[in-house]
Amino acid sequence: MAETTHTLTVITPEQTVTLDVAHGANLRQVLLEAGISPHGTLSRRANCGGRGLCATCGVWIEANEPAPQHWHDRIGAAFGYPRLSCQISVCTPLTVRLVPNKIMWGKPERARRYRAKPAE
Repeated sequence: MAETTHTLTVITPEQTVTLDVAHGANLRQVLLEAGISPHGTLSRRANCGGRGLCATCGVWIEANEPAPQHWHDRIGAAFGYPRLSCQISVCTPLTVRLVPNKIMWGKPERARRYRAKPAE
């Protein structure tokens, strides 16, 4: 019997990627295996490893958003925050958008914050 798969469309600032994903696969793990990091520059190395504790793997769900199951996602939904990719199982076709400007500890990441200002 063939394994059920779903289409995952990932929108990044550079491109849109379409993947076939096994039913029930963890979204964060699928992204990492495809070479697409849901983390920002600093949090690629400093994160909780998919335990739902650090909130650095957030993505926007553009289509077929599953109901929040994790406490962080339920609270975040009330404030319009991105969803934790580590807490989402792909059980339907999904379209996700990576968060382009990550915030860590309440501030923009250093790599983005200290970028030179464009010439006027």
